[in-house]
Amino acid sequence: MSIPIENLRRDLRTRLESDKQMSGAWAIVPLLPVIVGVVVFVVVLTAVISAINSIGPPGTTTTGSPALGAALAGSIFLLYFLYFVVLVLVSVLIFKLVSRRNTHFNRQILLQEDIITMAKEIAAKKGVDVSILLNNMERNVREARLEEGEKNATLYALLYGFVWIYTAYFLMKDFFKHERREDLFINDMLRAFNAVGVPINFPYRNPPIPDRSFALYFVLTLITGSIFGVYWVYVLVTDPNNHFRQQMLMEDTIMAQLSSTSPLASPIPSAPPN
Repeated sequence: MSIPIENLRRDLRTRLESDKQMSGAWAIVPLLPVIVGVVVFVVVLTAVISAINSIGPPGTTTTGSPALGAALAGSIFLLYFLYFVVLVLVSVLIFKLVSRRNTHFNRQILLQEDIITMAKEIAAKKGVDVSILLNNMERNVREARLEEGEKNATLYALLYGFVWIYTAYFLMKDFFKHERREDLFINDMLRAFNAVGVPINFPYRNPPIPDRSFALYFVLTLITGSIFGVYWVYVLVTDPNNHFRQQMLMEDTIMAQLSSTSPLASPIPSAPPN
């Protein structure tokens, strides 16, 4: 069983790249346009007041008008520059969210396929029929391949604002469905390994990713002028973060208990600290 075990180790090693934790500070992105608007307004107001105060009595030479014109021109440049920075940050956020969705889903398919291979080998060696459970697990993987297809992270990032709402929608729904499908796979996996004499004491998810209402989040974001969008982005970041942390614990448990059936065992890297 050294080959299946080694394949599982390789799957777990890749999680350091595929299951990256993101900072909750990204939640501030929806408020950046508002912050930029306030900053530019304050700059323009300050320039106008300064220009008015610099105007002297009639007949005297003043620099109020040129100063005001320069201030307005500078404010317009600042406005465009800051909004460009905001668009870049939005693009980076979308790219990171979609990219880690893709890499995690792809890694999970490989991991589940290797778990199925190992279950088959153990069942064949011990002469135990777990074909129904194996069929359920294989069907689960096939469904994942169909429903968890890769999204073009670069394309979504370049389109940013035009597809942000749809991006938020599929990120919410995809991770919820992914976790529910994964739980079904785990249930069949535990039953299969228990049937072949390899019981696994498993830590279950707490808490699972909730089924969040896209319509509710969208309406609240519109009503609050993007203020609720801060929380929306926060859960888009932290729901997968929590999923990855719990997934790491479950994978380590599986690996530790399956490795006890093989004389070859090597340490699995842990996720870097947040």
